[in-house]
Amino acid sequence: MEKLIFEEQQYHGLNKHSMIRRLLLSVFCFVAYYWSENPKPVDVAMIHIGEYPGDVRYGELFFVLGLALVALSVILLFVPHMKIKVDNRIIRIKGKLAGRIVEIPIQSIVQVRKVTVRPTIFARPVFNLKIKGKIRFYTWGNEFVEIRDNAGEIYRIGTQKSGELVQILRSLLHTQRQNPEN
Repeated sequence: MEKLIFEEQQYHGLNKHSMIRRLLLSVFCFVAYYWSENPKPVDVAMIHIGEYPGDVRYGELFFVLGLALVALSVILLFVPHMKIKVDNRIIRIKGKLAGRIVEIPIQSIVQVRKVTVRPTIFARPVFNLKIKGKIRFYTWGNEFVEIRDNAGEIYRIGTQKSGELVQILRSLLHTQRQNPEN
């Protein structure tokens, strides 16, 4: 049995951009609920909210939708997306919802480096997605560990501990080059 050197669990709900989108949508729903319950015009510090249009009030629907979005955000904090494990011989990336395991042998790695990318609000969690020649594993954050193997494949693994993972992989590569029979 191989000795586990590195392990990280990532959760869907920790993607801050997705969480912000859900929470902004829920704030909109709560404002729409308030507006439907108080239909008179409102003047507040340079903001003028007109009278609620029409007699039909959908405020309860907006309130329930806002609560559902907040509940979804809380539930997603506990839904695992992927787990990264590194032992002496292999990197295992297991997707919880996809049920797949991607294995990258340490001996096939040619290059390891840390990559920081510009954060974007459209980032979504991905598992084993190939775009522009790179296979991506990402939940949240803007730091990746980029691995190139001897077959020419490039893997980008999103992790909150990128410096630690790069250091571990480089030391494993150095050890394997020193002792190729292991």
